[in-house]
Amino acid sequence: MVFAHGFGCDQNMWRFVYPAFADRYRTILFDHIGAGGSDLSAYEAAKYAALDGYADDVVELCRALEVRSGVFVGHSVSAMIGVLASIKAPELFTSLVLVCPSPRYLDDDGYVGGFSAAQIEELLDFLDTNHMGWSQAMAPAIMGNPDRPELGEELTNSFCRTDPDIAKRFARTTFLADNRADLAGVTARCLVIQSSEDVIAPIEVGTYVHRHLQNSAFALLDATGHCPNLSAPGETIAAIEGFLRGG
Repeated sequence: MVFAHGFGCDQNMWRFVYPAFADRYRTILFDHIGAGGSDLSAYEAAKYAALDGYADDVVELCRALEVRSGVFVGHSVSAMIGVLASIKAPELFTSLVLVCPSPRYLDDDGYVGGFSAAQIEELLDFLDTNHMGWSQAMAPAIMGNPDRPELGEELTNSFCRTDPDIAKRFARTTFLADNRADLAGVTARCLVIQSSEDVIAPIEVGTYVHRHLQNSAFALLDATGHCPNLSAPGETIAAIEGFLRGG
């Protein structure tokens, strides 16, 4: 069971979730390049200009660890990274758990992504000019749950620990990606986990992903915010458990 973190995070974001499965699965956690304890010298700007570069890393990691017919659990941008990895190497995963996924953040004709082009450019320009300020402003909004400020503070600190140059490029790769066409190529069974309120990936996005996958279930959580793996781990675990049991 492979757990992949979202933008600005690291594997520590799964600390409340993965232990619930450790007695039945070999659990694998890792940091994307630029995050956590990753080797920054391995970063190649050209490779990671598209999410395929991160998906290639997942495939390489899983093949090195001899993963077959596993479960991939991806949060936020890692949901689409998992989609791409499963298409590249379908033998790796029989199940994908997509936590707050978005195949495209930009609104389009007949598609609600949650952001206009101007909003995305403003967000990216802010990050380019002031990584720390962006982190302090955006992390609490992304986390939601204003009644629990410690969660927003943790995400802020996580954003601030990320290598700023890599974070700027990863943000551009993430927020300008369009992986809608890739959903049809997924053969694994999927679970889409959606928060009831999410400023990054609204409900329309989660239902879109669910509709465009060949074989998927949809779980709408009572939890709010973009990081239910941190803010509502019990509810997140319950949704994954039900899915893995075939419910």
